[in-house]
Amino acid sequence: MPTLLPAELKLWQSVESEIKKILSSYAYQEIRTPLLERTELFQRTIGEQTDVVSKEMYSFLDRKDQSLSLRPEATAGVVRAGIEHGLFYNQTQKFWSMGPMYRYERPQKGRYRQFHQVNMEAFGFEGPGIDAELMILTSRIWKNLGIDAIQLELNSLGTSESRKNYRATLIEYFKDHIDSLDEDSLLRLEKNPMRILDSKNQEMSELIDSAPKMNDHLDQESKDHFDDLLERLDSHGINHKLNHRLVRGLDYYTKTVFEWTTDKLGAQATVCGGGRYDDLVKQLGGKDVFGIGCAIGFERLVELVELSGKKDQNGQPKIYLVAVGDQAEAKSSELAELIRDRFEDCVVELNQDGGSFKQQFKRADRSESDIALILGDEEIENETIGIKTMREDGEQETISQHKLLDSIAEKIGA
Repeated sequence: MPTLLPAELKLWQSVESEIKKILSSYAYQEIRTPLLERTELFQRTIGEQTDVVSKEMYSFLDRKDQSLSLRPEATAGVVRAGIEHGLFYNQTQKFWSMGPMYRYERPQKGRYRQFHQVNMEAFGFEGPGIDAELMILTSRIWKNLGIDAIQLELNSLGTSESRKNYRATLIEYFKDHIDSLDEDSLLRLEKNPMRILDSKNQEMSELIDSAPKMNDHLDQESKDHFDDLLERLDSHGINHKLNHRLVRGLDYYTKTVFEWTTDKLGAQATVCGGGRYDDLVKQLGGKDVFGIGCAIGFERLVELVELSGKKDQNGQPKIYLVAVGDQAEAKSSELAELIRDRFEDCVVELNQDGGSFKQQFKRADRSESDIALILGDEEIENETIGIKTMREDGEQETISQHKLLDSIAEKIGA
C-alpha cells in the first residue's frame, strides 16, 4: 500500500482534474460510498467463487461479530446506495466516483494492495447507445491525456439464461480435456468455468482457443445488442477488437464486456475494464434496472501519461516571495494574500526561514517557481518590489507595489 508523495500527486491531481471535466460534460455526477461495506454485499454481487471474494478481500469481524470488508471494487457499493436511497425508481442515473480499493494480491509493478480507480456507472438505459457512449467517453479521456498506445477489446456474455446454457457447454468441453487442465482450472470447472477462458497458463492456450465461443451461443436479443454496439463504434471511428476469451473477473456481468489494454506496461495490460450488469440491482433486492459501468486503474493511467511525455498537465503558475528583514517579511505576507485574492489559480509561497537574498533565491529555484518577488529594506522604504521571471532567467525589474498585481497578470497571461 504505497504512500503518494507531493511530487507524484502533482501529476495525479492534474489527471483527476481532466477526467472530472470530461465526466461532467457527459452528465455524470459524483457519488461517494464508504470504504467499508458488509462482506455479504460483495459475496452476493461479485460472486463467492471469484478470486476477488475467495482470495483477495480484506475482511474482518466488528464488535458485533458482523463481517465487514474493505471495498475491492466500487459498483456493488454504488448499487447498494442507489437502492437504499431510492435513486433508481422511474429515473435514469449517471454516477462517477474516485478513490482507493483494496485487494490482498501479490504486490508488483502496476498492481498494489491499495490501488485507486475512477468509476463510471449508468442506470436505467436499455439500448447499446449507453455502451457506446461509455467507450467514446473513455476514448476521449485517452485522447485528452495524450495516450495513444491503447486498444479496445470487447465481447458479449449474453443474458443470464444464454450464459447458463453456454456454461453447461463449456463444462462438457473442458471435462473432455480434463487431463489438460491445471489446478486452478480444475477448481473453477464446476463453479465458474468461464474463468478458465481467462487463464494465463500458456500450456492451456491452444485448449482454450479451441473452446466453444460465447458468440456462437448468444440469444438473439444479446446478438442484436452487440451488433448495434459495434456499428456505433465504427461510426465514431473507435477501433476495436473482438476477444472471445474476455469474460472479466466478476460474476455480475451480462451482455457487453470490454477492456482497454496496452502493451506499454508489461504484464499489467488492462487500464480500464467494465461491462453491463442488467440483473445486479434486482439481485440486491431493488427494481429490475439496467446497468453498465467501468473502472480505470489510476496507477496504470498515470504511468501511461508519464510514458506519453505529456507530464505537465497542471498549468498553475507559482510565485515565491523573497523577503529579507522583519518589515519585509510582514509586508510579504500581506502581499501574498492580495495575490491569492486576485489570482485563485496561483500557488504563492512565502519564505519562512530567514536567510540572505542568495539563500532565498536558491529556495525559490528549488521550488520550481515561475516568478520571484523581492522585498528588502530599500523596497520597503520606497514602496517598491522586485519581480523576476525564474524559468526564463529573466532580468529583475523594480516596480511600484501598487502596480504589482497588474504586472503579475501580464506575466502569467491572466
